[in-house]
Amino acid sequence: MKKEDLDKLAKLSRLSITDEEKEKLALEFDSILGYVSEIEKVSVGERILEAGPLRNVMREDGEPHESGLYTKAILNNAPDTEDGYLKVKQVF
Repeated sequence: MKKEDLDKLAKLSRLSITDEEKEKLALEFDSILGYVSEIEKVSVGERILEAGPLRNVMREDGEPHESGLYTKAILNNAPDTEDGYLKVKQVF
């Protein structure tokens, strides 16, 4: 890897890199890129696009409780209510 490329990468990453670190990183990047190019050469045969059948794992939408079942209990335990609603401090 060229020093100019490392300088650009360091600038984009907002890292300050010493000249000593640049030399070490250049060698490491060359090693990594060499390894990646070896991996790209490996033939894996036919590509498998789908590992298995797709299925929806989400639950059906629905109400687990009857509507209004706990409304009275919630309103009775609320610190402040008005016309059947919880009353809270103004947000804005």
